[in-house]
Amino acid sequence: MIWLEKRARALFDEKGALLPSVGVVADVTDRKHAELALRESEERFRLVANTAPVMIWMAGPDKLCAYFNRPWLEFTGRPIEAELGNGWWEAVHPEDLNGCLDTYTQAFDRRQSFSMQYRLRRYDGEYRWLLGTAVPRFEPDGSFAGYIGSCIDITDRKLAEEALATIGRRLIEAHEEERTWIARELHDDITQRLALLAIELEQFRQHVREPADDLHTLVQQARKRVFDISKDVQALSHRLHSSKLEYLGITAAAKSFCKEFSEQHKVRVDFRYSDIPHSLPAEVSLVLFRVLQEALQNAVKHSRAREFSVELRGARDESLLIVSDQGIGFDQTETMKGRGLGLISMRERLQLVGGNLAIESKPGHGTTVRARVPTKSETGAMSLAG
Repeated sequence: MIWLEKRARALFDEKGALLPSVGVVADVTDRKHAELALRESEERFRLVANTAPVMIWMAGPDKLCAYFNRPWLEFTGRPIEAELGNGWWEAVHPEDLNGCLDTYTQAFDRRQSFSMQYRLRRYDGEYRWLLGTAVPRFEPDGSFAGYIGSCIDITDRKLAEEALATIGRRLIEAHEEERTWIARELHDDITQRLALLAIELEQFRQHVREPADDLHTLVQQARKRVFDISKDVQALSHRLHSSKLEYLGITAAAKSFCKEFSEQHKVRVDFRYSDIPHSLPAEVSLVLFRVLQEALQNAVKHSRAREFSVELRGARDESLLIVSDQGIGFDQTETMKGRGLGLISMRERLQLVGGNLAIESKPGHGTTVRARVPTKSETGAMSLAG
């Protein structure tokens, strides 16, 4: 059995009388089979999409949504007619809408895959966090056909992450409070007692008679050692808790630390800064300062370099800290296995304020540490992936 398509056209003479008709019969079996296969394919897709445990949508090249599966409609509690086109915008949280549409539009224009997090109103009125991913579709001839995307509810995951972040933040706060207490004890008590001891040794030296040269020398050496210990204790106190960070901000604290660090370790630290906002949140300043301390300590200990570069700069909605050297470098994979450079600690601190750490290093080619911290809330966490 084959499929035929018959077409005919009636012909008339000048008086309107019907003339013999002309007709064409064509074998359209292949086309019909292709249409049936396409229909079956679409039916299978809808069956799979409607039973999938994720929310699925499709949009045409005009950016208008043309399909939502059953889980999406059950989630929103809205009829498909209300969702089609741009109707789905109505359920997006107002704070996330602009970022969501920007990501959506830019991806369409670039024909790129994209992912984004945003809040969508559920049928019961509660806004839930969704993780959406989408990829472009193309026809067999290569023409752009639109997008297909999926969403999953990640609200519980985000709540768990926030709970863990809260616990981590409290641990760090407790750690910082302990550091502050130790620093004050060192500065206000131990340093003062060492200073008094140095004064007493000086007074004792002045009363020593000239013939007792050996004793005179020993007292002088002891006094110098006490003075050196006092300086080290004071430097340790500043590293544990920087009053400049608390009262003058990250720029002044970082500059002072680099100066003290270079003097203590007899190295050169080139510190530069630009566009750091005065209103930088205290927790962000603290994290950047701790990363700076850790990065320089690691560099002096492991790089074998004597010159280091520190750059602190502000950009749109973020602050960036860069610490680099031209030392011996290291293998990042092996270092992470050994957990020997404090990289885990730096990453954990940055994650608590939404930041991230990037490290570039190869044996023999130096090391660059980049710490990026957003200075404003990144609601929606929009991102393109191409």
